[in-house]
Amino acid sequence: MPHLSVATSAQATFFFLAMTYRNLLWFIFAAAVVRLLLLGLSPLMDTTEARYGEISRLMVELNDWVTPWFTYDMPFWGKPPLAFWISALSFKVFGINEFAARFPHWLAGMVVLWILWGMRPRSGPTGATYAIALLLGSVMFFVASGMVMMDMALVIGTTLAMRGFWNGLHGEPSRRGSERWLLFIGLGIALLAKGPVGVVLTGLPCGIWALVSGNLRMIWRDLPWVRGCLLTLLIALPWYVIAELRSPGFINYFIVGEHFHRFVTPGWQGDLYGTAHKYPYGTIWLFMLADVLPWTILFPIIAWQTRGAKAAQPLHPEKIADDAKPSSWRNYLLLWAFMPAVFFTMAGNIIWPYVLPGMPALALLVGGWLASRAQQNLVRLNLAVGLSITMVLAAGFNASMPFTGRSNDLAAKTLIEDYRSRTPSGLPLIYLEHRPFSASFYSQGQALLEKTPETLIKRLESTPAYVAIRTSSLDYMPPALMSRLERLSKQGYFTLYLRKGSQAAVPEASPAAAPVSPTSK
Repeated sequence: MPHLSVATSAQATFFFLAMTYRNLLWFIFAAAVVRLLLLGLSPLMDTTEARYGEISRLMVELNDWVTPWFTYDMPFWGKPPLAFWISALSFKVFGINEFAARFPHWLAGMVVLWILWGMRPRSGPTGATYAIALLLGSVMFFVASGMVMMDMALVIGTTLAMRGFWNGLHGEPSRRGSERWLLFIGLGIALLAKGPVGVVLTGLPCGIWALVSGNLRMIWRDLPWVRGCLLTLLIALPWYVIAELRSPGFINYFIVGEHFHRFVTPGWQGDLYGTAHKYPYGTIWLFMLADVLPWTILFPIIAWQTRGAKAAQPLHPEKIADDAKPSSWRNYLLLWAFMPAVFFTMAGNIIWPYVLPGMPALALLVGGWLASRAQQNLVRLNLAVGLSITMVLAAGFNASMPFTGRSNDLAAKTLIEDYRSRTPSGLPLIYLEHRPFSASFYSQGQALLEKTPETLIKRLESTPAYVAIRTSSLDYMPPALMSRLERLSKQGYFTLYLRKGSQAAVPEASPAAAPVSPTSK
C-alpha cells in the first residue's frame, strides 16, 4: 500500500507539472471537439429545440426566408429570423437532421470565443486563453453552443458590440478605426437575433460606464455614431419593414408583447406560442450561479490555492496596448457581466440562458485575475479539471438518454420511427389534443392534429389512421373513441394506436400518402 501511495503521488505530481500552457490549449480544443461530436447524438428536444428546428425546416420547405412560420398557417412573431436562417441554411447543405440543426449554433459559439480572444485583455494572451477556457467550460455556454435556440446568435451580437466599443476607444491604436465599427455591426446582429433586448443589454453597461468614467466627450468624439447607426439600421431594418408588410401585426406583438408584457407581466397570458415562464423575482441570480458551473465550485478552490502572492510581473506586457486605467477596464467588465442579471432581476418571465450575454465579460474578468496569480500550474490544472468535468457530464448525459428513456420523453423521434415502420400503406398519423414540435419535425410536417376526441371520432369514421394520445390523458378519453382503437406501443409520453380495421381498409401496396397541404394542418 505505501508503494501504491507513492506511485499515485508521483503520477499526480507529474500531471501537475505537465499542465503547461500548451496542454491547456489541448483541453480547450478537446472541449470544442467533444461538443461538435455530440451534436447529432440526441434528438431535437421539446419544446425549444424542436420548435425552432421545425420553424427552420418550414423556412426551407416553404422557401420563405422573410416570415418564420410556427405552423403551416400561423406565422411566428416571437423572434427575429437570424437563428432560423442559419439552421435553415445548414439544412440546405447537410439535409434535415439533428447535426444540421445544431451545427450553426456550435459555429456561433466558436465565433464568440474568437471575438473574446480579439479583445486582448490587459493580461495579454494568457488572460484571453483562460477566459476562453472558463467560458467554454461553463455549463450554460457549453450547452447553448450546440443547441437550437436564439441565444448564441444574440451573444455574437452583444459580444461583438462590446468588443467594438472598448477596442474602438482603448484598443491597439492601429486597429481602433476598424474595431469601432464592430459596435454597430454587433448591434445589427443583435436586432436580427433577438430584437431590441440586445441593444438594451449593450447600451446600458456602455452608457453607465461612460457616465461613471467621465468619458462621455471622448466617446462622442471617437466613435462614428451617425454613420454607425446608419450601418446598424442597414443591417436590421429592412427585415423588420418587410416582415411587417408580409405579416401585419408582427411589430405590435413583438415589441409590445415580447419586450414589455413578457418582462413586466408575471405569467403573461398573451403568449401566442407557448406558456410564459414565471419565477420569483431575483431568481435570475440563482440561474447565473448554476449557469457558470463547475466554476461556481472550482473558483473558490482556485482562489484558496493561489492566495497571497501575485505574479512578479505582467505575463505579456508587450501585448498590452490598452491605455485605460486598470480600474476602468475592470468596471467595464463588471457592468457588462452583471447587467443581464440586474436587468432581469424584476422580470416576471425568465429562462436559464438570459444571463448568457454577460458571461463573456465574466470570463474575461476572472481570466485576467487568474493570469495575475503566481501559481500558474495550479491555475491551468484547475481549468483543465473544469473543462473535463463539463465534457464528461455532457457526454454522460447524451450516452445515458437511450437507457433512461429520456430521449423518448423529450422527443417524438422514436414514435415517428415506430409509426413509419408499421405503415407501408401510407396511413396518416394523427395526434390528439397535443402535437409536439418534434413530431412535426421528424414527420417532415406530415403528423396531423385533432384538438378534441369528438372531431377525431368523426375523422376516423372515414379515415383509417394511426393515432398518438398522451398516456396521461387516456383515463379521460371517451369509450366511443377508445373502442375504435387498437393499442400498438407506448413511446415516451405517448401511446400509439391504430384504428381498428385500418389495414384492411387500405391495401398494403397503395402509394405513400402525398404531402398534406398547409391549409389542412
